[in-house]
Amino acid sequence: SVVAITSDSVKQVDTWFGRYSRNVKGAGSGVVFDKNQEKIYILTNNHVIADTKAFSVTFNDGESAEGKGRGTAAYSDIAVVEVKTSDLKKSTLESIKTAKLGSSDKLKVGQMVLAIGNALGYGQSLTVGYLSAKERAVTVEEITLKLIQTDAAINPGNSGGALINMDGELIGINSVKLTDKSIEGMGYAIPVDSIKGLVEELKTAEPVK
Repeated sequence: SVVAITSDSVKQVDTWFGRYSRNVKGAGSGVVFDKNQEKIYILTNNHVIADTKAFSVTFNDGESAEGKGRGTAAYSDIAVVEVKTSDLKKSTLESIKTAKLGSSDKLKVGQMVLAIGNALGYGQSLTVGYLSAKERAVTVEEITLKLIQTDAAINPGNSGGALINMDGELIGINSVKLTDKSIEGMGYAIPVDSIKGLVEELKTAEPVK
């Protein structure tokens, strides 16, 4: 259910000689939450695909295909992307599973959780930790969200990946990590119960141009 997302974007760089554009590769993750005969629908963070020229989605068997934005909600840092089934091999389609949704509202502090994602762009990896707190108010780029806090390692590239409980159910979308010399083990995920309705709206939205 968990995929890797690799993006191409253009970054403006200021130097003594003026400003120029530089192509930048980005790495993120996503979670398959629905599929039909024509499309695979993937949930990720908005910041994973924002300002990208193009991005590809790599599935668990290593096969990749072009991804397209379906709908985005910057205020919730959520995006839905799609991949055409016609762009994938039969064996890849057969290996793709939709994530089973759990309930983030029923979580208890201290229970064990797992984080899965494309850490550092190396491919899928898994880390283990505990649910440290619920409804933590975290502000990033002037947007405040109430998030799940965990000490499971969440590194660059994990954004958009899955936070699951010990029953294998999706309970959160990994989003941010606080970093500082004095900070350790403070990662955050968007609780699934807070975005279920929004995800369905984004899935049926007009495709992002």
